[in-house]
Amino acid sequence: MNILILGGSSFLGRAYVSDALARGHRVTTFNRGITGPDRPGVEAVHGDRTRAEDLARLVDGRSWDAVVDTSGQQPHAVAQAARLLRGRAGHYSFVSSIHAFADWPARPVDETSATFDCPADTPPDQPPANALKAGCERAVTEHFGENSTLLNCGLLIGPHENVGRLLWWLERIARGGQVILPGDPERAMQLIDARDFAAFGLGLLEQGRTGRYVTTGPAGGTTMAAMLRACAEATGADAEFVPVADGALLAAGVAPWTELPLWTPDEPDWAGIWRADTSRAREAGLRNRPVEETVRDTWAWIGRRGPRDAPYTQGGTPLGIAEEKEKELLSAAGAAGGV
Repeated sequence: MNILILGGSSFLGRAYVSDALARGHRVTTFNRGITGPDRPGVEAVHGDRTRAEDLARLVDGRSWDAVVDTSGQQPHAVAQAARLLRGRAGHYSFVSSIHAFADWPARPVDETSATFDCPADTPPDQPPANALKAGCERAVTEHFGENSTLLNCGLLIGPHENVGRLLWWLERIARGGQVILPGDPERAMQLIDARDFAAFGLGLLEQGRTGRYVTTGPAGGTTMAAMLRACAEATGADAEFVPVADGALLAAGVAPWTELPLWTPDEPDWAGIWRADTSRAREAGLRNRPVEETVRDTWAWIGRRGPRDAPYTQGGTPLGIAEEKEKELLSAAGAAGGV
């Protein structure tokens, strides 16, 4: 196939490019040329997807069997690209997010769950919001209709991660000593390796499948305790995990999801976060490698990448708990014999 990848230089887009080339497909990438180097073997076109003149230069004299959009965040920009690519590409595969579902994370979701009411013609340059992904989906389906695939992505991890949730845990555990094991150690989690996500998405293109797929790890595929133990094994650290219950973390003002990445309390607002139904995707070929393999590969990549000076952030919010706050929680847990 002849595939256009919007993005293609960072994390998931990079995984798509690597797998597509390995399968023998011809790949064009379109990105600003800022986040990472172009992968050898692609036809790289640099430009800003929000600029009409850059998109016009992209399509000049080119056409593709399929488009894979890994970088769409604003409905206006996605609509602009989809409008121009209609007639120049046979299919549009859009990487959306589980955030597009209006009831998530409070309730479990599947392909029939309602999405946010965000229109495709939402004005440009909106502040980041979960609803925008739903608007992006509508922009794709308005222009490509049944020749489109929507992949509602769950929590991505793996080498080249560009947010840093798993990376923070690996680097913290590598330092050794006492480490907080937050909440219920056996609470099930759903995580997906970016490489497995890309392999599934390309498989759908090759099979000609369309429609919506909730694309994440299997329910109960791992737990917080299992993931952190895998981090200790991968790093060879002498970490001692100290359980700290949800109540103690909340009482100390620990922010779920960011101060202790991936931790969420067992409360109604978070009840569905790790309970997405992936049965349709599994029937279509989604396969997930063990989390332990992803953790090992990610630690090996960190070693190749080298130290990072800037903190990991999510939308401008720093990831990770302050050292002094961590010490206070660990001290309180020790005094209580584990809280």
